[in-house]
Amino acid sequence: MNANRSTEKLVFNYSLLVFALSIPIWIIGGLTGLQLLPGLPFGSLMTVCPMIAALILVYRERKLAGVSALLKRSFDFQRTKAKVWYIPVVLLMPVVMVLAYEMMRLLGLPLPTPEISLLSGLTLFPVFFVAALGEELGWSGYIIDPMQERWGALRASIVLGIIWAAWHVVPFMQVPRSPVWIVSQCLFIAAARVLQVWLYNNTGKSVFGQAVFHAMLNVSWQLFPNNGSHYDPRIAAPVVVVMAVLVAVVWGPRTLQQYRYNRQAA
Repeated sequence: MNANRSTEKLVFNYSLLVFALSIPIWIIGGLTGLQLLPGLPFGSLMTVCPMIAALILVYRERKLAGVSALLKRSFDFQRTKAKVWYIPVVLLMPVVMVLAYEMMRLLGLPLPTPEISLLSGLTLFPVFFVAALGEELGWSGYIIDPMQERWGALRASIVLGIIWAAWHVVPFMQVPRSPVWIVSQCLFIAAARVLQVWLYNNTGKSVFGQAVFHAMLNVSWQLFPNNGSHYDPRIAAPVVVVMAVLVAVVWGPRTLQQYRYNRQAA
């Protein structure tokens, strides 16, 4: 089996396992109609599935040593030598939401007066961070590196972004959301994965950094005025897409890691 086919099989098997593990949670969510937070259905507990799938496959490959090594990446912040990268890790998604809010205001869309509680943000962050680790130990800690090695950073991030977006469709339907909302949010998610891979590669491939970014993404939309009630992915998604395109152009699609112009001059 050639390397390309091997990578495709790995991605397929991993994705299939993630979806299979998520099905019981989706069924419970569909039957109960429970919401963990406004706009956050019970099916969102699927966040543990990427980690569980990764641990199962790692155990098959490298037994307990591999499992231990993967779990230790939960707090691998020492990988990040240039700590300045934590500025976009923490602030990029709040900036996206501010830009989306201003665009909605300029378009005359109905918006409430912002009532953003710092206490709510500080309370939500650790909850979303733990949930994000459940995802990023799988998406970032296990599957993205072999994808990048075979296809390059941009193509890998787009493929993973599509898988990640498709995985969210069932919970979105359970809230429920409109088809337009779901399609727009899937575009947001896929583009956000490009930004995540960019940050991942520039923070020394830190899973901890990805979990922080992922948590800030969820905190940001949950606090969007007010309690996520007026969040509109039809506006937010184009903002993230533009950012992803700029990242790909400036840093280069192969690695999303070095300035394109610096590489040409080197």
